[in-house]
Amino acid sequence: MRQSTRIAAYVVCVEEERMLLARWVARDGTKKWTLPGGGINHGEDPLDAAMREVTEETGYTVHIDSLLGIDSIRRTFPARGLRKALQRNGAATDWHGVRVVYAGRIDGGELRFEENGSTDMAAWIELAEVSTLDRTDLVDLALDLATRRPPNGRAERR
Repeated sequence: MRQSTRIAAYVVCVEEERMLLARWVARDGTKKWTLPGGGINHGEDPLDAAMREVTEETGYTVHIDSLLGIDSIRRTFPARGLRKALQRNGAATDWHGVRVVYAGRIDGGELRFEENGSTDMAAWIELAEVSTLDRTDLVDLALDLATRRPPNGRAERR
């Protein structure tokens, strides 16, 4: 089985009972709301990556207030299509995601949508409406971290 690790950084911005979210577009066209954030470039500090990603996906600049936690998630993806052809023996992928989650607040910029990226729009969503959205598990995990602020930084999986 092929192994793959991705380290990413995200920011939870909640202001006036609204949460800033970006709409992620999967390779197959599926769209889900998620936190602004994404992959850390080689040699990049996670905090710098989080701030860069918020700007890329929303147009805002952000001030990081605190580290909320670090989530470790593991999934297995079957080999398909081009991936299958490129992988030895069509092996599945054992994927490990490490997600660094910060709390932050907007300190500049204007809301705009990312162009030619992994998201197609960003919006402030009323907290009461977040649970009704088609969203990634990261949104709920981040809200849990922001609410409970666990001393060890570990979110509870539901």
